[in-house]
Amino acid sequence: MRQGTQGKVRIRLWVAAVLMLLPLLAGCGGNNNAGAPAAEAGGGNAATASPETAATSEPAAEPVTVKLQLKWVPQAQFAGYFLAQDKGYYDAEGLKVEILPGGPDIVPEQQVAGGSADIGVDWVASLLTSQEQEMPLVQIAQIFQKSGLVLVSKKEAGINTPADLKGKKVGNWMGGNEFELLALFDKYKLDSGKDLNFTKQGFTMDQFLGGELDAASAMTYNEYQVVLESGVKPEELSVIDMNDEGVAMLEDNLFANKEWLEGNKETAAKFVRASLKGWADAIADPEAAVDSVMKLAEAGSTTREHQLTMMKEVAKLIQPEGFDASKLGYTDAAAFQQTADIALKFGVIKTAAKVDEAYTNEIVEMAAK
Repeated sequence: MRQGTQGKVRIRLWVAAVLMLLPLLAGCGGNNNAGAPAAEAGGGNAATASPETAATSEPAAEPVTVKLQLKWVPQAQFAGYFLAQDKGYYDAEGLKVEILPGGPDIVPEQQVAGGSADIGVDWVASLLTSQEQEMPLVQIAQIFQKSGLVLVSKKEAGINTPADLKGKKVGNWMGGNEFELLALFDKYKLDSGKDLNFTKQGFTMDQFLGGELDAASAMTYNEYQVVLESGVKPEELSVIDMNDEGVAMLEDNLFANKEWLEGNKETAAKFVRASLKGWADAIADPEAAVDSVMKLAEAGSTTREHQLTMMKEVAKLIQPEGFDASKLGYTDAAAFQQTADIALKFGVIKTAAKVDEAYTNEIVEMAAK
């Protein structure tokens, strides 16, 4: 019994000694780890994860693809979109924008309504026609605030006012481009089938320069400049401006597929915001804008000088003199209504447009925030 008791005492003393040492051992371990870098301290704490772990925990978001369908081939008429892409404005918004060139066989409204593109560029009259055909489209921004269409004639033709068009041969490209002129004729009580010879005009200015037309249609940023580049001086010409005559129709806009827009308003706002930044830069720096255009223009199809002149004229339509630059992209209700009224009067559309459904400023307002 005595030996058993002594053995029990020794066991108790040994256990007590171990219990006394445990705090010291734990303390030693804590001191060593406290002095080590966080990466060596071990454990699964996210706050002290290694750089390699942190880099793989949150993958970068994929950019959202947006397809933009242009009305025509690459030229300064669309410079703002090209410049926005070159300056990385779309990238900064998390967008991957594909700019699709247009052409004579491409109808932007059909491309957007059919899903081949998300957003399109065209004239408002064309959009109204497509909306009447029940294509699910809505205008989300108005880029050109003024019409670029004029009638140009040589002073020798004696056309000083629209009333002087009586008995003259007047050209237009037709195919939807003639309605401002029909409104002009109507204003001056001229019957296009009796009082003058209203005829189809080619896409060059050869007929006008060759004397086959007394007055020809021209865009301020394109055909009018072609006439000047041919050697005709401005003082040798008379110009009738649709804006001055109160018969102007809105031109280049941005429109989207309603179904796509319903679930992509933020994406649309990002696209519009980046595009308007591109346009603001293009207006401020036409040279840079033309740099972007010439990268995409078909070789031999144009010259840098012509594109630079075009860009400067386009700027006057996007941001006219006295226009509030903060309103870039907004659709003016009165201008849109005038376009819709002319379209109805001359048969572009058969019934009055539902203007409150035809366009929205919501996306531009979102883009401004």
